[in-house]
Amino acid sequence: MAISIGIAKKDREQVGGQLSKLLADTYSLYLKTHSFHWNITGPHFNSLHTMFETQYNALWLAADEVAERIRTLDVFAPGSYSQFGKLTSIKEEAGVPDWKDMVGQLVEGHEIAAHTAREAIKVADGAGDEGTVDMVTGRLKEHEKTAWMLRSLLK
Repeated sequence: MAISIGIAKKDREQVGGQLSKLLADTYSLYLKTHSFHWNITGPHFNSLHTMFETQYNALWLAADEVAERIRTLDVFAPGSYSQFGKLTSIKEEAGVPDWKDMVGQLVEGHEIAAHTAREAIKVADGAGDEGTVDMVTGRLKEHEKTAWMLRSLLK
């Protein structure tokens, strides 16, 4: 059955492509945050361990929301490490940095995701896709807020 939601197939594919980048950034940030949760040490262990857990749980839910929006547009969502690796702008951390570097990397990751979200909003707005604009605006606000909270720890 053909999809008829008022957005042309070409536009849905373009929006889906931008959302795929946001999904890859979200999932990559989820993995990094979860790893840091497992491996945090030092004088801020309790507070950062708890904070990272809250953040990776939120990212997990966000990834599902973004993927389901991609599917709503009748575009297939990426779902493998290799696909995410090609689409994400977030650098992988192979080691275990100290707590300050962990926090700094997460600030950077949320800022990158905010940039990706802004690009997705532009494409969705140009396609007349208010549903995606609304969802991604919420994601943008969350990435900006989380970056601010993490950045505050480094002052």
